Amino acid sequence: MSYHLFEVFGIELEYMLVNKNSLKVAPIVDELMIAKTGEITSDVDNGKIEWSNELVAHVVELKTNGPTADLEDLDRLFAENIKEINQLLKPLNTFLWPTASHPLMLPEAEMKLWQHSYSKIYALYNRIFDCRGHGWSNVQSMHLNLPFYDDGEFERLHAAVRILLPIIPALSASSPIFEGKDTGYRDARMLVYKTNQKEIPEMTGKVIPEQGFSREEYFTRIFEPINKAIKPHDTENILDHHFLNSRGAIARFDRNAIEIRVIDIQECPAADIAIAILVIEVLKVLVSEELVSLEDQKAWHEDDLVKIFDNVIKDAEHTEINDLLFLNLFDIEKKCTAGELWQKLYARVKHEISLKHQGTLEFLLNNGSLSTRILKAVNRDFSEENLQKIYLKLGDCLAENKLFKP
Repeated sequence: MSYHLFEVFGIELEYMLVNKNSLKVAPIVDELMIAKTGEITSDVDNGKIEWSNELVAHVVELKTNGPTADLEDLDRLFAENIKEINQLLKPLNTFLWPTASHPLMLPEAEMKLWQHSYSKIYALYNRIFDCRGHGWSNVQSMHLNLPFYDDGEFERLHAAVRILLPIIPALSASSPIFEGKDTGYRDARMLVYKTNQKEIPEMTGKVIPEQGFSREEYFTRIFEPINKAIKPHDTENILDHHFLNSRGAIARFDRNAIEIRVIDIQECPAADIAIAILVIEVLKVLVSEELVSLEDQKAWHEDDLVKIFDNVIKDAEHTEINDLLFLNLFDIEKKCTAGELWQKLYARVKHEISLKHQGTLEFLLNNGSLSTRILKAVNRDFSEENLQKIYLKLGDCLAENKLFKP
């Protein structure tokens, strides 16, 4: 079934399993699935939320079980499933941890591929790309799926999504630390995401998708180069171009949706869903052409958008945006930070957001991205003991669906 713009949504949240004693990642999602269903499976239907596993054995994904029109109470639904998973993991001495990166994980030594269903696909990925790096095994995110009904709706949605992508990490960055060190990037997940498929660059492109605004254009500019580049590696023809496209937003013509992938997972579902709602409301404004015409949105080349994106993944909300033509898209006429831009966008759409989610967004906008709050709590002490203490608090935030206040 096809849906119209903003009629329904799909949200996916990824979490790492961590051992309670060592606080290292625990590659036992298969044991979680057995505890839930009595057998090894890669997908569990748990009512309105589905659980699944992808690629690595220490990450579980929770997602809306099909499209949903109700975002208002979605954080509570996710939080209930997180509680249930933590209960199932208790006898295994394991629990869920949030944020987009484990601050002490050593992927070279600790990464284990999922060995069950789809393992043939994952083994092929591992053979081509060597999935032991942070870019494959230490990158938890939220995926936001937005429907389109036909080519006309795809054109408008894709144009708006491309414009908004560069500044989304200013809201959502939560991956400042790899291997016990400050990476210098508030969104290090997106830094490694950009290069984790360097062997076949056609798959990620420049993260910001090319100017393809119809199904035909998209196939010509994005899918056909991917299919051509993967052919020598995929001799058994088991990989699908929808699966291979790794841009920061991907068109899923198999289900008529665009999936946004540049959003780091937060400390709790309340923060994730609030960010999703704000992104959706700003996209509605762009799609309506209230601020800027469709043609002006479509005119932006990915090379110009990725310059802004590269700055934002480094400095998140503190990024100085000096490109006045870009700011004009949002009806802003003078230079400002990415954080100030989001404050203005929030003020524009606030009346469309419930008081509950307004409270969460105002906390995030006033206190900074989760990366900023983590670094504030770390206070330049990157010792293993201090990082474990802070991330244990983040684990509590996830378990209790509460915001992290350093």
